[in-house]
Amino acid sequence: MKNETRPNILIFMPDQMQAQITFPGHPCKTPNMDKIKEAGVSFHSAYPPMAHCCPARASFMTSLYPSQHGIYNNVSNDQAIHSHLNPGIETFSEKLAESGYQMYYAGKWHVSAAETPQSRGWTELYLKEQELDNGSRRKAYREMICESGQRSRKRGEILRPGWGGYTLYGTSDKSYTEIDDYECVHKAISQLDRLQDSADPWCMYIGPNGPHDPFVIPEKYATMYDPNQIDLPPNYEDDMQDKPRIYQRMRKVFSQLSEQEVKGSIAHYWGYCTLVDDLFGEVLDALARNNQMDNTLIIVVSDHGEHAGAHGLYCKGISMFDEGYRVPLIMSFPKLVQNPGRAVEQFVTLMDIAPTLIELTGAEPLGKTSGRSLVPFLSGETPDNWRDSIYAQCNGTELYYTSRMVKTKNYKFVYNPTDFDELYDLESDPHEMHNIADRPESEALLKEMYGKMWEHAFESEDMNMVKYIPVTTGEYGPAIVNAKERLMR
Repeated sequence: MKNETRPNILIFMPDQMQAQITFPGHPCKTPNMDKIKEAGVSFHSAYPPMAHCCPARASFMTSLYPSQHGIYNNVSNDQAIHSHLNPGIETFSEKLAESGYQMYYAGKWHVSAAETPQSRGWTELYLKEQELDNGSRRKAYREMICESGQRSRKRGEILRPGWGGYTLYGTSDKSYTEIDDYECVHKAISQLDRLQDSADPWCMYIGPNGPHDPFVIPEKYATMYDPNQIDLPPNYEDDMQDKPRIYQRMRKVFSQLSEQEVKGSIAHYWGYCTLVDDLFGEVLDALARNNQMDNTLIIVVSDHGEHAGAHGLYCKGISMFDEGYRVPLIMSFPKLVQNPGRAVEQFVTLMDIAPTLIELTGAEPLGKTSGRSLVPFLSGETPDNWRDSIYAQCNGTELYYTSRMVKTKNYKFVYNPTDFDELYDLESDPHEMHNIADRPESEALLKEMYGKMWEHAFESEDMNMVKYIPVTTGEYGPAIVNAKERLMR
C-alpha cells in the first residue's frame, strides 16, 4: 500500500537554462515543460543568489546565501575561495532522508569538492562532475599551445592568441541516445521504474548538464531552428560604455562572432533547450506509466540563466543582466495546486525550494534558512509580507570580483565596488541598456537602492564588503540603515 499522505518529489534541474525560453509565446519549443506549466504554477521572477553553478546549487540545497553557506565560486578548480560548505551547514536532502524518504541523485553536483551527494543523504545513480585535475590542466595547456599559431577561425568559434580555440556552438557527431545527458536521465528513469510499487515516499533529483555551453548538439536539434528567422537580442547593440569595464572586456571576447553567427548560436541554444525538454518528456512518460503522476510534486528549475547574445555576451557569471540571472521555476502537484496554469510574478529564489519541500514532506526544518515556503502560492494564496526585492551576491567566478545586486519590480541596482555602479529603470528600459546611476536626477533613488542593498546584506550576514577605508567605495555606507543598531542586536 503506497503512502498517499507524503508526496513523491521529482526535481528536474537543467544547467544554464534561461527563464525566458519557457515563457508564453517564446519561439523555443518546450512542449513537455508546457504540460507541467498547464498542470501547475510558473514563477516568472525566480532568481539564484549568484549566477554561477556552485554557489547557486549550494543555495538551492541549503536555503542559504553564499555569505552563509560559504560557497562563493567554482569549487572544482584552483581559484576556489572555499571548496566545501561551512561547518554545520545542513541540506534539505539530509532532512528528507532522516524523515524516511528514499533519496536518489542523477546528474551534476557542484556543491562541494569535499563531499558527494551520498555525503548528504542521497543514493547516487549517476554522477558527472566538471573537475579539472593536473593531467587535464596539462592537456588543456598543450592544446592551447597547439592552437596558438595562425589558422582560420571556424564558424561559431572564438580563436585568440595564446588561448586556443573555443567552439561556442556546432553539430555533434553523437546521436541523441549517445550523449551523456541521455545516460544520466535513463539511469534515473530505471530507478523510477523500480519504485513503481514502493510503499515509502521518494525524492529523485535529475540534473542534466545541458543546455550549458558549448551548444554542440546532435544534428536533429542543431538544425531545428532557422537562424534566418531569429532576431538579434534587443540589447545586442549595447556598447557597454556606461557599464563596468569588465563587462566591456567580456563582450570583446565574443566580438569575433558575426551577427549571423550570433543568430546561429541562439538557434543552437534553443535546440539544446528542446533536447533537454525531450529528455524531461521521457521522465514524464516514466511517471505516467508507473501511475506516479498524481502523488508526485514535480519541480523544473535551473541553477542560472544564459545570456545567449544579450548585450553581446554569453554564458553567465559576473554581469548581472536578467538573461543570465532569471531562471525557470515550474511546480506541479495535482493534490495541492489550485487554478492550474497560473503564473506568479512575485520574486522568488532558489532558496525558497528547500523550505517548500520541508513543509510538504513534514521533515524537520533546517536549523537556519534564508528562504520561505512556496506552498501558499501553489494553493493560490500570497503569503503576508512577501519580499518586494531580490538580492544577489557576486564574489567572482574563476575570476575574482565583487558586486551586489538589488532588483525591485521597477528598478535594478548593482553595486560594483571597483567600477561604475549600475541603475536601470526597468519600466522605461526593460532590456537594461541605459545606466542612470550617475544622473543627478537619480540621486534620491540611488540612495534608496543602496539602503535596500544594505538591508539585504545584514539579513544575509553579508558583511564582507565593510572593510578598510580604501575599499569602502560605495556612495552610501551601511549606516544609512542603522547598521550599528543591527550589529548590537
